Amino acid sequence: MEGRSPRDSIVEMTEIVLPEDSNPRGAIFGGRVLALVDKCAAVAALRHARTEVTTVSFDSVEFRHTVRVGNILLLHGRLNAAFGSSMEIEVEVMAEDPATGARTLTTRALVTMVALGPDGRPTKVPPLLALDEEDRKRAQEAGARRARRLAERP
Repeated sequence: MEGRSPRDSIVEMTEIVLPEDSNPRGAIFGGRVLALVDKCAAVAALRHARTEVTTVSFDSVEFRHTVRVGNILLLHGRLNAAFGSSMEIEVEVMAEDPATGARTLTTRALVTMVALGPDGRPTKVPPLLALDEEDRKRAQEAGARRARRLAERP
């Protein structure tokens, strides 16, 4: 199976925050952000695996800043690592003030997705090719997180 670069699966999504996405104080629902993060991670995983994928876990979610109605959300997703049938995808969410263009990192999440074959069972994914030191570091850190997750299983 031929490997693929992290750049082959990069996802850029844009969404405007509307009143139906928010609470009475005008801040976006965390669940709405998580749904967008899940969609972004799924597209990145699909691009890498080129087969159906499913979410296994949100390994880490950090909500750093409030997002308001009228802000523009920019989601950036990329694969950090591929392990057999699973993939770790990092998604960062920026909020852009449409009046000034100022951007703030609001959310960072690590999502594990698994590739599924035609029978609905996990299937192997192509290896992720580390092209530079940053890619190697991301893959190494993802491997350490995976090892911790597996060690915590009952």
